[in-house]
Amino acid sequence: MSELAAAAPRLTHPHRVVPTTGPSRGRTRRWWITGIRVILLLAFGAWVASLAAVWLWGRRDAARPASAIVVLGAAQYAGRPSPVLRARLDHAVLLWERRLAPRLVLTGGMGDGDTTSEAAVGRRYVMKRGVPDSAILIEAQGRTTSESMRRVAGMMASQPSRGVILVSDPFHMLRLAILARRHGLVPYTSPTRTSPISANRSEVWRYSLGESLKVPLALVFETR
Repeated sequence: MSELAAAAPRLTHPHRVVPTTGPSRGRTRRWWITGIRVILLLAFGAWVASLAAVWLWGRRDAARPASAIVVLGAAQYAGRPSPVLRARLDHAVLLWERRLAPRLVLTGGMGDGDTTSEAAVGRRYVMKRGVPDSAILIEAQGRTTSESMRRVAGMMASQPSRGVILVSDPFHMLRLAILARRHGLVPYTSPTRTSPISANRSEVWRYSLGESLKVPLALVFETR
């Protein structure tokens, strides 16, 4: 009788579910940890590749005959170009003097508290360097690189060629080229080498690290 009583629970519950064992939970946890490690490793590799691309692109000068030389704006102080903006403008004037393009497109809007735009300050500066007003176009509305490139693309719509020489600091070149191409331009990058940023190693690293994060975002999220 005792043997029948001991067997009764098994007969009464023939389909009882066996609880999940400890080893099974451990395997699931290990899979999650491995997956997270792979994702972090891939993200780190993508960031390193982006940083390397920013650095390599900043060393290339691809200037060639084009429809326009486009200068990206930088700070201006009470109507005078900052050293960074002046370096970009000087480089653009040299390209114009080489007859690589018939016109300069100067970009840059007004910052908070400004009474004039970066583009207008740039116009006065390059005219003093010998560039005639008839060879200068102004884009003074864009507040970001993407906005400036979109507006420049609109200005270039009537030109027979969409090729433009882009002038900015070396760290800016890769993202600038990506955005220009997204907006239908054919970019040829030509970084200035005389910017005070380029002379300061810590500043170069700071800006390059920032761009290494912005470049993937421009690739993924920026649209026309």
